[in-house]
Amino acid sequence: MKDQIIGTTLPVLEIQLESGESIVAVSGELSWMTQSIQLETTTGMGGGGLGGLFKRVAGGGSLFMTRYTAQGAPGMVAFATKMPGQILPVGLAPGSDYFIHRHGFVCGTEGVTVSVGFQQSLGAGIFGGDGFLLQKISGSGQAWIELDGEVISYTLQAGETLRVHPGHVGMFDSTVNFGITRIQGIRNMLFGGDGIFLAALTGPGRVWLQSLPLSNLAHALAPYLGGGAGDNAASAGAGAVVGSVLRGLIER
Repeated sequence: MKDQIIGTTLPVLEIQLESGESIVAVSGELSWMTQSIQLETTTGMGGGGLGGLFKRVAGGGSLFMTRYTAQGAPGMVAFATKMPGQILPVGLAPGSDYFIHRHGFVCGTEGVTVSVGFQQSLGAGIFGGDGFLLQKISGSGQAWIELDGEVISYTLQAGETLRVHPGHVGMFDSTVNFGITRIQGIRNMLFGGDGIFLAALTGPGRVWLQSLPLSNLAHALAPYLGGGAGDNAASAGAGAVVGSVLRGLIER
């Protein structure tokens, strides 16, 4: 098996498979493939049987996966990014797990496990009302992860904390402690313009941040998507956020 990442702004992952070799991806990720590649839709790769399947779905993953196998001759399968960004190859071994953003997994070899890593509700109007989700990749093998925009990585020392807008969290080592914190001060939360919640990443370990999360792109495009509809949706979302904050303050 050989892989190469082609392009810069909108890269394509191209994987060359020898006869009998397979790669597993989220269903719907395929861009193109050669004639010798055979497809098989499966619910595998979740790990832990039915429980692992539910964990993968709870973590924002797809119910179905697709196995691409070269049969009778070598073949090639390719996956293109959906947004401007980068594709990162990640080697996995027992004890070297990673947490990735909910749509980050592109594909992986047999032996890679995808499951829910972190899930927390952040109130209505945030991330489409779905809360904040992370997937966990573990096991043994090779995985490929898609991060949006430019990728900036930091190596955190033990006890060192980096506070990040949640949408910019792309991937981090499992040794990094992760939590969601709230901006202090009602004036900062309502009028600061920096959001209400921050992710707190505490070392030791390495973190990879993405410069163009999908939520930020959607927010930037909202004023240009239809006469007033985007503004109404944005206003409704903002109102829901304010209501969520006020409810949280009252409950305290």
